[in-house]
Amino acid sequence: MQEIVLETNNLTKKYKDFVALDNATITIHKGDIYGLIGRNGAGKTTLMKTITTLTNKTSGSFSLFESEEELTKSKRRIGCLIENPAFFENLTAFQNLKYYSIQKGITNDKQIDKVLKTVGLFKEKNKKYKKFSLGMKQRLGIAFAILDNPDFVILDEPINGLDPIGIKEVRDTLKRLNEEEKITILISSHILSELYLIANHFCFIDKGRIIKDISKEELDLECSKCIVIKTKDVKKVAVVLEKKLSTTNYKVIDSGEVRLYDYLDNLAKVNKTLLENGVEVMGIYESGISLEDYFNSLIKDGDK
Repeated sequence: MQEIVLETNNLTKKYKDFVALDNATITIHKGDIYGLIGRNGAGKTTLMKTITTLTNKTSGSFSLFESEEELTKSKRRIGCLIENPAFFENLTAFQNLKYYSIQKGITNDKQIDKVLKTVGLFKEKNKKYKKFSLGMKQRLGIAFAILDNPDFVILDEPINGLDPIGIKEVRDTLKRLNEEEKITILISSHILSELYLIANHFCFIDKGRIIKDISKEELDLECSKCIVIKTKDVKKVAVVLEKKLSTTNYKVIDSGEVRLYDYLDNLAKVNKTLLENGVEVMGIYESGISLEDYFNSLIKDGDK
């Protein structure tokens, strides 16, 4: 069974009468790149600040690493980039990280070189921060977050404002952290299409409430173009699809729905074949939406 890195239970944060985080319950497992998706002001940063104790929760609970250790000990296993560290414009990348490593009690300069290599900035270690591109500045921020060799990294909107090259650089960096350094990552953004390229699990949040928690495989099923068959007998539908239409490219969603990923250009044939073989079809239609449309539909449903 996968180790749980973070678990929240009805986590709530209120500012007087304003509910910034409303009974948020999520679970992040070891090895996840967990994408937190929401509009600006949806509650993403509040959730991150609460679990890193940058702000105090109003109610609910959370635990880190399934450990009975004190929270202060568990926090040592976390790196975060929620509010950008104050890097000094006239210091180099190495000098900036040296300043923070002293504060953290890190005495081995090889650790600074290591994190700079990890984020792809080792060749620029002696370049002044003020000459860095925005993408390089973001990667230096990530280097700061992993100075302590954390097991879990929390990043708030690290691709916000970046051009396509900068976004790819940060994306590649996060993949290396996850795959090579085995770091679990919680990353927030309001751009689902970008997080889709790196995350394996997604949590949609709006007005402080979790409105959807879904794996990448489940998201693909929700968005993929398919023929949706509504029926009272999914087993019979499966038999007809395999024996009469010679396809196994379908998925039973629940007791009343089958999604077929073949015959997308011949819905009429599928319907006719099902009816001819005694299947009671309650509804049949094409489905499949873009990631952006899926995000927007969730938000609209949440506004109702």
